[in-house]
Amino acid sequence: MLTRFLTTTAALSLTAGMAAADYKLTILHTNDIHSRIESINKYDSTCGAEDEAEGKCFGGVARLKTAVDSRREALSGQNVLVLDAGDPFQGSLFYTTYKGAAEAEFMEAIGYDVMAVGNHEFDDGPEGLAGFVDKVSFPVISGNLDLSASAELKDRVGNHVVLEVGGRKIGIVSALATDTVDTSSPGDDVVFNDEIESLKADVAALEGEGVNIIIALTHVGLGKDLEIAAQVPGLDLVIGGHSHTLLSNTQDRAAGPYPMMVGDVPVVQAYAYSKFLGEIALNFDDAGNLTGAEGEPILLDASVTPDAAVAARVAEMGAPIEEVKQRVVASSAATIEGDRGVCRVQECEMGNLVADAMLDRVADQGATISIANSGGLRASIGSGDVTMGDVLTVLPFQNTLSTFEIPGSVVIEALENGVSQVEDVKGRFPQVAGLKYSWDASVAPGEGRIVDVQVNDGGSWGPIDPDKVYLVVTNNYVRNGGDGYKMFSGDDKNAYDFGPDLADVTAEYLAKNSPYQPYVDGRITQK
Repeated sequence: MLTRFLTTTAALSLTAGMAAADYKLTILHTNDIHSRIESINKYDSTCGAEDEAEGKCFGGVARLKTAVDSRREALSGQNVLVLDAGDPFQGSLFYTTYKGAAEAEFMEAIGYDVMAVGNHEFDDGPEGLAGFVDKVSFPVISGNLDLSASAELKDRVGNHVVLEVGGRKIGIVSALATDTVDTSSPGDDVVFNDEIESLKADVAALEGEGVNIIIALTHVGLGKDLEIAAQVPGLDLVIGGHSHTLLSNTQDRAAGPYPMMVGDVPVVQAYAYSKFLGEIALNFDDAGNLTGAEGEPILLDASVTPDAAVAARVAEMGAPIEEVKQRVVASSAATIEGDRGVCRVQECEMGNLVADAMLDRVADQGATISIANSGGLRASIGSGDVTMGDVLTVLPFQNTLSTFEIPGSVVIEALENGVSQVEDVKGRFPQVAGLKYSWDASVAPGEGRIVDVQVNDGGSWGPIDPDKVYLVVTNNYVRNGGDGYKMFSGDDKNAYDFGPDLADVTAEYLAKNSPYQPYVDGRITQK
C-alpha cells in the first residue's frame, strides 16, 4: 500500500498573517498516460515480469488505483478531486487492440471526476473520442472546441463543468492545443478557437454564475499554461498536460518547482505514462480567494503495491496480445535513446534507427531520402533482447510507409517546418536518413533556419538540388500533412501510402542488423 505522503512541499503563503484557511481542496491529477495500462520500466516502455519481480517498475493503472485509493483514505472527510489533463489514448498495444475501451474501464475503476480532451483522443477521429465518452460516467471537457457541426461529439463534450465539493462550487474550465489539427485527426467538423480567449469567456461565465473557485484543466503544454496563468483572470490553478513536463521539488530531472507560480496562480503538471500522481492542496478564504498552495507529485515506484483486482483485469485483457508482445525480434548492444526531450530537438539514436529502417525498406524502389517525425517516437529501448512489444511501444500508431516524389525545394521547406517549433519541443522535429542538414536557432522560424542540406548520391555527399525530384519515404501520417508537413500532402506526387506497418519495418531492420548498435553520426547539426 502507499503509505508515504508528500516528502517535500513547495508552500505558498499568498496572504501574510492569514489565519487557517476556511476551505481546503486537494486535487490528485494525472496527464498523458498514453495507454500505459501495464507498469513501465525506466525507459517508459512496458515493464517485464522479471523487472516487476525485482522492483524495477513504475506506474500502471493497478498502481495508480492503489495510490488514489490510499490518498483518498488518508484524506477521508476532506475535499478531494481526481482529474486528468488528457491523452489517456495511444501508446501501447492496449490502445491499438481495444481503441479506448481499456482506458475507459480503468479510469472508471480509479474514479476520476473530470477529464480534459487531449490531442491523441482524436487519433481515431471524432468517432474514437465519442466511443470513449459513452463508456465513462465522468465529464470530458474542452472549452475551445466548437462541436456544433460534429454529429459525433455535439452535446457529448462540454465547455466546462461545475462540481459541488464540501458545500462549495468548483468550476473546471479546459482548453486543447489548437495545433491538434496537425498532430491528430479531429476532422473538418471540429473547430478550434483560441485557447486563452476561450478560457477567458468560460471563466467569466462561471463568475457570472457565482462560482469563485475556478481551475483550468488543460492540454496545451507548459509554455502555453504559463501564458494562461498570466493572461486569464479569475483562475486559481492550472493543471496541465501535453508537454509531459515533470514539475517537482525533489526529482533531479524536474523542469521546475511544484507548483510553478505565475504571479499568484500555481501551475502544475506530473510528467506522463502513469509514473507520477500529482497532488496539490489549495486553501481558500471564505470569499474564494486562494491563500495557499502546496504539493508534490508522488512517484509510483515499487513501494506502491498494485491493486490486485485491477492487476488481474489488466492481465486478463492483456492475455490475447501477450504472445505478440513477448516475441523477441532482435537484440541491442546498448540502450537506444528515444527520449522526447532529446529526439525533438536534435539527432537521436531512435530517430536514426527508424529513419534508416524506412529508407532501407524502399531503397530498391529508388527512394533516397527518409524523414521521420520525432513525435512518432514514443520511448527508448533498453539493451539486450528487443521484443515486438518494445518496438510497438516506440511506434504505437499503426502508421504505414508512404513514398512520394517532391523536388529538393520542398524537402528544404519540410525541414524548415520541422525545426520551426524546436523551442516548444514539438514532435515535428525531423529525424532523417539519406540526407544531412544544419540549422540555425538564431534565425526566426520559417525565415531560413535551414542553412545547409546535403544528400547522398551514390555514396558521396553533395548539396541538395532544389529543382531535382527525389523519391522520399515517410509515414502515412506525415505524408498526409501531420505535424505541419502539409507540403507533403496532395494527389500530385505519385504517392503510395499503403506500405508496410512502420513497427514491422523497424522490427525487421533490427533483426537484420542484430545485435543492433545504436549510434549518431552528425547527420543533424545546429549552427
